[in-house]
Amino acid sequence: MTILIKLGGSLITDKRKARTFRPESVGRLAAQLSRFRATNPQQQIVIGHGSGSFGHFEARKHRTAQGFETSQERLGFAQVGAAAAELSLLVLKEFIAGGLPVMRFQPSSTIIAEGGRIASFDSRALQLALQKQLMPLIHGDIAVDREINGGIISTESLFAHLVEPLRVRRIILLGEVAGVLNQRRELIPLITPQSLEYMLPSLKGSHGVDVTGGMLQKVKSMTALVRRHPSLQVVIAGGSQEDILINLLEGREAAGTRILADSVVSSPESSH
Repeated sequence: MTILIKLGGSLITDKRKARTFRPESVGRLAAQLSRFRATNPQQQIVIGHGSGSFGHFEARKHRTAQGFETSQERLGFAQVGAAAAELSLLVLKEFIAGGLPVMRFQPSSTIIAEGGRIASFDSRALQLALQKQLMPLIHGDIAVDREINGGIISTESLFAHLVEPLRVRRIILLGEVAGVLNQRRELIPLITPQSLEYMLPSLKGSHGVDVTGGMLQKVKSMTALVRRHPSLQVVIAGGSQEDILINLLEGREAAGTRILADSVVSSPESSH
């Protein structure tokens, strides 16, 4: 079974300022992951990250999420891809420095989109890397598109397409805040497909620039995913909390919002 871990753009960059990387955030999480891997070397893990103030700023400027038609928009599309790759290389550097055998996979080279959604995603090389005990690194990226020529694919969309081929049972999404908060800034501990409709008025988008929908879209997409895969368990948590990642990986209680197919499904901790 594989675990998917996303480092949100709000966690690893300052999404209010263009191209502001937070190496200390990535380094802290890399250290926790290294501690976990030392005692769980066989556990397959894929790391993903958002584009934060790198790709999202460029994408908003060029309206890349809506596709491209003109020569200027086509150039903008390429610039968005370059910004996303720039951040990914910075993230990769921190993981390598942490002693982790991380291998970067550029999603745009293996994806074909259609109407802004993934039509095909060739993950065979990524799967082989996992078998060789490497840790694939992917990220939100551009993608060529049959209908709109080119667009944006989020990390959550990539994760959704990996659930079945990688037999994923757990997804950990780490961001800037402690989890999903209601209008009173209180943590919502559990969300299910049944409870989501009552919570929608309380959910808002992300702080800063985000062309892929922010927290609201994240919750909607993950809820739809657990509906399709009832054994899947998702947690959204604050990546700045002390030892949050290793606590979640090792099954210890940690603050966050869990998204499950049903409220009686066992928690990630009890299933570890």
